[in-house]
Amino acid sequence: MMAYTDRHFRRLVRFYSRRTLLYTEMVVTGTILNHKGETYLDDLLGLDELANPVAAQLGGDDPAELAECAQICEQYGYDEINLNVGCPSPRVQKGQFGVCLMGNPKRVANAIRAMSAAVRIPVTVKHRIGFDDQDSYVFMADFVKACEDAGAQTFIVHARKAWLKGLNPAQNRSVPPLRYEEVYRLKHENPHLEVIINGGIESLDQAEAQLAHVDGVMIGRAAYHNPEMFGNADSRFFNAADPEPMTEMETLARVDNYLTDQVEKGVRPSAVLKHCLGLFKGRKGSRLWRQHISAKIQGIEPERSLAEIYGTSIGAESGSYL
Repeated sequence: MMAYTDRHFRRLVRFYSRRTLLYTEMVVTGTILNHKGETYLDDLLGLDELANPVAAQLGGDDPAELAECAQICEQYGYDEINLNVGCPSPRVQKGQFGVCLMGNPKRVANAIRAMSAAVRIPVTVKHRIGFDDQDSYVFMADFVKACEDAGAQTFIVHARKAWLKGLNPAQNRSVPPLRYEEVYRLKHENPHLEVIINGGIESLDQAEAQLAHVDGVMIGRAAYHNPEMFGNADSRFFNAADPEPMTEMETLARVDNYLTDQVEKGVRPSAVLKHCLGLFKGRKGSRLWRQHISAKIQGIEPERSLAEIYGTSIGAESGSYL
């Protein structure tokens, strides 16, 4: 989820869950290699004390470059390296990686071997059912087998095919039908592999139902638009204590503290605020909150103050960007 699951959004999720495995946005190998030794790379890949567990998702097709980037990510403290073999965007197609790589399982296998030899943390694969006319179950199973033979043990399957021509990335997330049964079959026929399902899952209830068939669930945009959905994920799935529930005022104070800290470090307020639009979804005042934050992102004074929306003047004296 490029431009979405950056470190600021991941910090927001950590307000609600300490145990859920989070993923970076897909980071292209060239971006990492072209910025080695620069503060930009620290901003892109740096982890704070609440970040983990978190996986670094890489995009690329060159085994040597992927191995070097995997090493760099391991040095930053990531818990997993995930190779994206599912993205259908035109930019990714032009670079001949993402879902295009499903058509070249030998190259993917070589990349997995190179990365696995370079790091001590797991190397996993995120892929689709298939793409264009190469979308049979046998095609996917053969691809997985090639990756397994190269050392991969965990497969995150977006349960849709991708159309590389005729559909844009947004349409590829919804137009091709979901084919959950084929992911279930993959797990049934490969009980020794860890199979994680992705696509169309919008709640923890739906996620829990999927666990009757697979080992795990990845939730994407539904999580982005409602990070509070993870409020009881730790107790529900990890047998661990959940973070203390927060009122609107407590959430605002937490966001305010983080925002102020980041602005002092030179981060643009909008880089943090854009991830806050999904807060308070379904609660009283959520529409006014979105209007408030949208105005702040645009650099204009909101029509409604936080005091009017939630009865609090968080940040009024400190000059907060909230």
